[in-house]
Amino acid sequence: SINTKLSYNETTMSVANDTTAIVADPTKGVKVDAGIVAKPFREQIKEHVKLLKSQGIDAPLLVGLLANKDPAAKKYAEWTGRACKADGLRYELRTLDDPIDVQDALEDANDDPRVHGIIVYYPIFGQVESFSGESHDDFLRDTVSFKCDVEGLCHTYRTNLYRNVRYLDYPTNTQKCLLPCTALSVVKILEHCPGCYDRSKPIGRHLEGKTVTVINRSEIVGRPLAAMLANDGANVYSVDINSIYLFTGGRLQKCEDETPESCVRKSSIVVTGVPTKAYRLPTEWIQPNSTVVNVASFKNVDEEALLKVPGVVYVPMVGKVTVAMLERNLVRLFDQFHNPNQLAVTASNSQQRKKDPWYGHPLNLYTAIAITALVAMEFLRK
Repeated sequence: SINTKLSYNETTMSVANDTTAIVADPTKGVKVDAGIVAKPFREQIKEHVKLLKSQGIDAPLLVGLLANKDPAAKKYAEWTGRACKADGLRYELRTLDDPIDVQDALEDANDDPRVHGIIVYYPIFGQVESFSGESHDDFLRDTVSFKCDVEGLCHTYRTNLYRNVRYLDYPTNTQKCLLPCTALSVVKILEHCPGCYDRSKPIGRHLEGKTVTVINRSEIVGRPLAAMLANDGANVYSVDINSIYLFTGGRLQKCEDETPESCVRKSSIVVTGVPTKAYRLPTEWIQPNSTVVNVASFKNVDEEALLKVPGVVYVPMVGKVTVAMLERNLVRLFDQFHNPNQLAVTASNSQQRKKDPWYGHPLNLYTAIAITALVAMEFLRK
């Protein structure tokens, strides 16, 4: 029955409002396992899959495309497969020996009605240019259909993020834009950390008054994360190897007088994402009662020294929440674009619109004719 469908957007409301208590210690730092943040999202996904199956609907299918030998990409693919299996989702890994075949495989997946989500494990070509002039990996990201892009990195979602557009179907506002998984995982972690998000304030101002430093401005994590935190009201310093920018109030400005040290010292939230073993964030820059999140696959901080800073909350890994956000995006894509019940509702609404006359209710037509007649009479008098 169409009317018995409970959309994922509705069922996740309880998860979004149910923030797990992470308690800081005023005498020392606290190390947090991100799994406590991921757990309620994954439980909600399991319940939603059960609901779909009770209606005779197969679980959403995620297809992964792996065409490189990068051990991190391979591990991520394995994590994704295990998590999907554990939560009742379907997952299919398609391994390609030659990277040049990825585009054809991607377009096949886009066109396959059985596929509800696609993830490409990068890097594949790195910064090698494509025919279109951009890097070929960027080209592939934009090739993923927005109806299947679980990573939220295609042009449609990326553009809407930087414009702070949160829905695809304004003004109806029933189809949410997807957000990049890793950046979204950091936001969800911060929502659960003490002193970060203030939900008593309106949407778009939950981080009002907070200063954040994000170290690394990659297109996958650093840049979208800075934009997302700024969209929630924070002043965000985006620090990269040769520049610092301030994201604030929908504007971006280059900071000539700031240094990485000055930015971090001002910040109550610091996110590190430097993909090298050699980098270490100087612990003396971190202020007491700060929240530090490490997004990189390498530890960007001296953990022992950091945990001596009073009141610090330290999250060393975000992978468990990233996978939960990937699953969450998959279920949202399914409900918005692939769920047969939702498709039936959309088709029914479309048919109804076709049956309705162009003027809507007969009263609208009568009013329009009457006003036109009155205007014409007044014009003739003159």
